[in-house]
Amino acid sequence: MYKAFILAAIILAAAVSISAQNNNTVRVAVKNKDTNEPVAAAAIKLKNSDISVSTDADGNGVLTNIPYGPQTLVIEAIGFEELEVKKTFPISDEVLNILLELHHEVGSVTISTTRTGREIEAEPSRVEAIDEEEMDEKINMRPANVSMVLHESTGIQVQQTSATSSTQSISIQGLGGRYTQILKDGFPSYGGFSGSLSVLEIPPLDLKQVEVIKGPAATFYGGDAIAGVVNFISKMPDEKPVTYLLFNQTSAGGTDMSVFNSQKFDRIGYTLLGSLNLQRPFDVDKDDFTELPRTVSFAINPRVFFYPDDKTSVMIGNSTSHQNRKGGDIFAVRGEMDKLHSYFEKNASTRNITTFSFDRNFDDGTRINAKQSIAFFDRELTTPGDRFAGSQFNSFSEASYYRAIGKHALVLGGSVLYDRFREDGLLAPDMLRDETRTAVGAFIQDTVDISDRISVEAGFRLEHAGKYGTFALPRVSLLYRFSDELTTRIGGGFGYKAPTIFTEDSERLLFRNVLRLGEGLKAEKSRGGTFDINYRKELSEKLNVSLNQMFFYTQISDPISMRQRPDESYEFVNETSSVTSKGFETNLRIGYGIAKLFAGYTFTDAKAGYLPGDRRLTLLPRSMVNSSLVFEEHGNFKVGVEYYYKSRQTLEDRSRTPSTWEAGLFAEKTFGKFSFFINAENVFDERQSKYGPVVFPPHDMPTFAEIWTHTEGRVINGGVKIRL
Repeated sequence: MYKAFILAAIILAAAVSISAQNNNTVRVAVKNKDTNEPVAAAAIKLKNSDISVSTDADGNGVLTNIPYGPQTLVIEAIGFEELEVKKTFPISDEVLNILLELHHEVGSVTISTTRTGREIEAEPSRVEAIDEEEMDEKINMRPANVSMVLHESTGIQVQQTSATSSTQSISIQGLGGRYTQILKDGFPSYGGFSGSLSVLEIPPLDLKQVEVIKGPAATFYGGDAIAGVVNFISKMPDEKPVTYLLFNQTSAGGTDMSVFNSQKFDRIGYTLLGSLNLQRPFDVDKDDFTELPRTVSFAINPRVFFYPDDKTSVMIGNSTSHQNRKGGDIFAVRGEMDKLHSYFEKNASTRNITTFSFDRNFDDGTRINAKQSIAFFDRELTTPGDRFAGSQFNSFSEASYYRAIGKHALVLGGSVLYDRFREDGLLAPDMLRDETRTAVGAFIQDTVDISDRISVEAGFRLEHAGKYGTFALPRVSLLYRFSDELTTRIGGGFGYKAPTIFTEDSERLLFRNVLRLGEGLKAEKSRGGTFDINYRKELSEKLNVSLNQMFFYTQISDPISMRQRPDESYEFVNETSSVTSKGFETNLRIGYGIAKLFAGYTFTDAKAGYLPGDRRLTLLPRSMVNSSLVFEEHGNFKVGVEYYYKSRQTLEDRSRTPSTWEAGLFAEKTFGKFSFFINAENVFDERQSKYGPVVFPPHDMPTFAEIWTHTEGRVINGGVKIRL
C-alpha cells in the first residue's frame, strides 16, 4: 500500500510538471518609443509556434501557455520596425515592457481627434494627417496663416468670399464652409461670425500636425461636422528648449515675422507663439481695386503646462489676435479718397480665446479629461453707406472618460456649447440679426479590435439644440486588414446643422439686406459615409508606394438657402429638395531615395434639387488635381514643383467658367541652424481678371463677379528660418 502511494505521488508530480511546461504566462506592454504612447493592435507571437495575442487599446496583451526554457517573442505593429525579444521562461518580470521604433517611412502619426491615441494606421475611422514635416514645407509658402496648408489637400477647397478683402472659407467634398467644423487643439472657437476670417487668423508656426476627418463626425463634435472636421494640433513642450524664428517677404508687398519658443522643466512647461503680418494694398491688374487688402495683424499665444505628478497635466492658454484689413479702391485704401475713388471694405476684428485642459491617467490605463474654452470675437465690417458689426461670445465645456476593457476602448462624456452673437447697430430690436445657439450633448464610443484583421469603432451622440430639437447622431467605422500592405475602411453616420445667417452667401453680400432668421426654420439634417482602400508597400530599401482610393456620399435634407425677395432683401428658407454630394478621391505617393511624388485627384458631383438646369452647386469644380514632386535630403536641402488643375465651375446664373491650372516652385537650403527658402506660387500668373472683369461699374459703388479662381496672380516669397 505504501509503495502504491509513493508511485501515485510520483506520477502526479510528473503530470503537474508536464502541464506546467505550457503554463507560463507573461503580460506584455507595448509602447511607441518616441512618444511613450500605447500601441494598439500590435501582434505578439511566440516564434515557431501558434501562440499569439493582439494588444488592446491600452497596448497590453497577455501571452499564455509558453513552454519552459529559451523562447523568442516577435512583436509586430503596422508602422513600426519588427522586434524580437529573447527570454528564458519562467521569468521574474510581472510585465514585459516593449518599446517599438517607428518605421522610417510610415506610421509616425498619432491621432488625437478620435480620442483613442492610436497610430493612424490602426484607427478604424478614416483620418488624414498633415504631419510636421509637411507642415514645415507649407509654412514656407504662406507663413501668415494656415490657408495654404488646406489649399493643397485633396478634396478640400479654400474658397475666397470677397474680391477685395480676400476673406475665405473651407469646403470639404463639395459642401459649403458652414458644414465644416474648425478646431484648434479640439476647441471649436472658429465658427459663426468669425468663420470667414478663421483660416486667416491661425498662424502655422506652432502647429505639430493637422488632422482631417472627411464625412460625418458628429459623435464627438456635434452639429457643425456634417462635411468633416479640421483639427489644428499645436506643438507640446519638450525637455529640450526649442526656438524658431521666421522672417518672410513677398513680391506682393507682404511681410511676415513669427517666433515660437517652448521648454519643459520638471513640473512646469510652456509654449509661446507670436506673429506679425503686414500687407500693402496690392492691385495686380491695375483696375484701381485691390486683390490683396492692406492688412495689419498680430497674434500672441502663450500656454503654460503644469505636471503635479507623472500622470497628471494641466494646461492654461490664452490666444489673442487682432486684424485690420482694408480693401477696395486702392486710392481710398491709401487715404487718397475723392468722389470717384471712394469705395472700400474694412474688416476690423479682435479675437481672444482662453483655454483650460486637465488630463489624468490612472494605473489601470483609465484616463479622464476636462476642457473649457471661452472665446470673444468682435468684428466691424464697413463699406460706404453700410456697416455690419457685432460681438460673438463662445463657451465650450467638455468632460470625457476613457477606459480599456479587454479588447474594447471606451470613451464616454458630454459637452455644452453656448454661442451668442449680438449685432451692434441702429436697427429696430425686431430687425437686429442676433443669434443664440446652445447645444448640450452626451456621447459614447467603443473601439474594439475583434481580431488581428478587424477593428470596429461605433459611436453615438444625443444632442439637444434648443428650439431646433434633439438629434440622435450615430456613427460607425470598420477597418479590415487584408495584409500588412492592404487595408480597407468603411464608415458612416448622421449629422445636423442649426440655422445661421453666417454663410458664404451672406459674406459675399457683406450682409447687406440680409434678414434675420425666420421663426419657422428647421435644422438641416444629413447622412453620409466614406469607403476607401489603402495599399502601402516597400518595394525595396529605396522605393515605397502608397495608393488610397476613397469614395464618399452625403445627403442633406431640409437644406437652407438664401432667396431674394421682391423688396431686394434676402431671407433664409428650408428647401423641400435635398442636397447630395458624391464622388471619389485618389491619392498616390511614391518615394524613391530623396525623391517623393504625390498626385491627387478629386471628382465631386454635388447637386441641389431646388436649383435650375443641371442643378450643380455653384463655385465647385467637378474635377481637381493636386500634385507635387519633391527632392529632399533631410537637414540639407529641399526643392520641388507643384501642379494644380480645376475644371469648369457653375456660377449663379448657370453659366460656366473656364477650367484653370497653376504651377508652383519652391526650394529650401539649410546651413546649420539657418534655412533659407524661396517659393513661387502660380508662376504662370493664372488669375480671374484675365478671363473677364472682376469689378463692374459704377466706380464709386461697384459690384463684383463671383470669385472662382485666384485674383492676386503670381506671388513670389522668400525668407529665413532660424532654429536655436
